[in-house]
Amino acid sequence: MRILHTSDWHLGRSFHREDLLGHQGAFVDHLLEVVAEEDVDVVVVSGDVYDRALPHVDAVALADEAFARLAASRARVVVSSGNHDSARRLGFGSRLMDAAGVFVRTDASSVGTPVVLADQHGDVAIHAIPYLDPSALLEPWALGRRSHEAALSEAMTRVRTDLAARHDSTRSVVLAHAFVAGATPSESERDISVGGVSRVATSLFDDIDYTALGHLHGPHVLDERLRYSGSPLAYSFSEADQAKGSWLVDLDATGFASATWVDAPVPRRLARLSGTLDQLLADPSLTTHEDDWVQVTLTDARRPLRAMELLRRRFPHTLVLQFPTPTVDARTPPRPAPGTSDHAISLDFVRHVRGSDATSGEAALLREAIDACCHDPDQDVLIGAPLASAPRTAGGAS
Repeated sequence: MRILHTSDWHLGRSFHREDLLGHQGAFVDHLLEVVAEEDVDVVVVSGDVYDRALPHVDAVALADEAFARLAASRARVVVSSGNHDSARRLGFGSRLMDAAGVFVRTDASSVGTPVVLADQHGDVAIHAIPYLDPSALLEPWALGRRSHEAALSEAMTRVRTDLAARHDSTRSVVLAHAFVAGATPSESERDISVGGVSRVATSLFDDIDYTALGHLHGPHVLDERLRYSGSPLAYSFSEADQAKGSWLVDLDATGFASATWVDAPVPRRLARLSGTLDQLLADPSLTTHEDDWVQVTLTDARRPLRAMELLRRRFPHTLVLQFPTPTVDARTPPRPAPGTSDHAISLDFVRHVRGSDATSGEAALLREAIDACCHDPDQDVLIGAPLASAPRTAGGAS
């Protein structure tokens, strides 16, 4: 049996306000091409079909198109829900879709009941475990403790109970949407920690012929039979160096036989550039990034004016402009001496946190702001009290 393992489509997600639906549609086209060209028997999607619990109508339309096209192909489809999906919405009509060869599993009560498919070597039991919320399952499953480890341990106990009742020749595949120890997250995954505990042990999946993991957006091989496919597109600049694609997995008569990586199309590359504005605008080696989506970190000592405008003249798809966090003197600044003006204190503060003096323009702006706070013409004045027209000083009255 040949399985195409994919996950984390996140249909409807944007990338720094750039619409990705067209690129996600191109991935669906690619998926159908792989199914046809590689004689894929089963496509598995390990959660996060959508990016949000209430997906946009265009995302729903794309998912409908994807599943309909896959149902009309040579492959069957097994889908589990992820932490971004609404289990109830994604699972709507699942019993009807079963008849079309698209098996959507989103209900925790179905854990332990597999989709059973067959090839020339016999049965393959595919257990699609939806994302499990430990808080929701604490009492129904009598977990004993509220953690992902406890919830997934109970799920795998149910899976193994089912497998133990089957013929010894039955091969096993598990879909799980979780953070498994040994893998590295990206910035774009939603945190699923409960009480600070989100990781689960790889040993939970021992003796399973193949485990198709979802949740993390980069591909990982934790064991030859335990893999993340990652997301088909990059959803943060932290994924700039990640490969994007799917695993083509073969099962033989005894279980796992091999896994081959299949690259997904890259609609636009990601680049993270760093340097002064002048360097980035003049460096000829950066020509290769002029059509990329770009994140820029400017290292100029002072923030240049119109930086984004100038960067986009060379890199039209610059999406993020940031500056290094200034080094702050860890020492507590000395307490200002009595009589020190508020303006002088503000200039000392700028110097302390930025490591350099305020410009003349900044100093003038600070003086104007402080003077504007010194006297409120609408404030009631006590009889005999002087008007607050003099500059405020440390420890003194205004």
